[in-house]
Amino acid sequence: MDLAALHIFRTVVRENGVTRAAAKLNRVQSNVTTRIKQLEEQLGAELFTRDGRRLVLTPAGETLLPYAERLLALADEARHAIAENRPRGRLRLGTMESTAASRLPRALAQYHQNWPEVTLELVTGVTRDLIESVRNFEVDAALVAKAPGAQTTPSDTFDYVPVFHEELVMLTPRGHRPIASARDIALSTLVAFERGCEYRAYAERWYERDGVRPARVLELGSYHAIIACVAAGAGVAVAPRAVLSSTPSEGVAVHALPSIGIIDTLLVWRRGHFSAALNVLREMLLADAAALDATEETQPSRALI
Repeated sequence: MDLAALHIFRTVVRENGVTRAAAKLNRVQSNVTTRIKQLEEQLGAELFTRDGRRLVLTPAGETLLPYAERLLALADEARHAIAENRPRGRLRLGTMESTAASRLPRALAQYHQNWPEVTLELVTGVTRDLIESVRNFEVDAALVAKAPGAQTTPSDTFDYVPVFHEELVMLTPRGHRPIASARDIALSTLVAFERGCEYRAYAERWYERDGVRPARVLELGSYHAIIACVAAGAGVAVAPRAVLSSTPSEGVAVHALPSIGIIDTLLVWRRGHFSAALNVLREMLLADAAALDATEETQPSRALI
């Protein structure tokens, strides 16, 4: 097996077919098909089967895929190691939507300016999915929320460093009474991201401590949509206070939740898969976080705005 064939195989899987894979690889379709057939001959097994117009992985293909991911990741790591340790190539970063909106814009603009030889790709998702993406070599690192009352990542698989620190707040429609506990919430619907979002997990644990459970969870995929629903009276939500600086929040009241405390945002990467490009991003994010912490310490605390 050669790395080029494994790269073609992985691209066909990711692009869901030969046509899109050929366009992605800037190759003709016949070349992609030939390389897949050659790889199948070397392995003595079919890797794909056709289901109508779709290509579906066979059991052999399913077995090969994680090995291909690991081999290609190791090859990338080797290239980074011998390239004078200078940031270059591709860096795939996963992040929660809240972090992408409120913490990353300035840092990423500076990163692009300082390291133009790095192609930085950004993927958003909930913490659970982002950790799996790091595990499966789909992204090189991810910014995720530390899980409530549990270790976020197994230490034998991942390395991580705390970067940002988020204060979670309760969002309600304006005019809602003050909230000291979950029993004070007048609306029965919690508006939140899908399961796997650790901020949702913190909110649900906060409810449970008071013996309360939301009658319904309305799942949405962005804070813009969540805040708009809260403003319209559809329910309440829990979000990082920092999101409010980048998202319109007219018609929304913000209530402090001191019992939840401050939540760490962790930069997580797979152990042994660390590059110069990731290293400079880590240092940049840590410096940015330190500056943010210093600024916030000089500002008066806000219990309700």
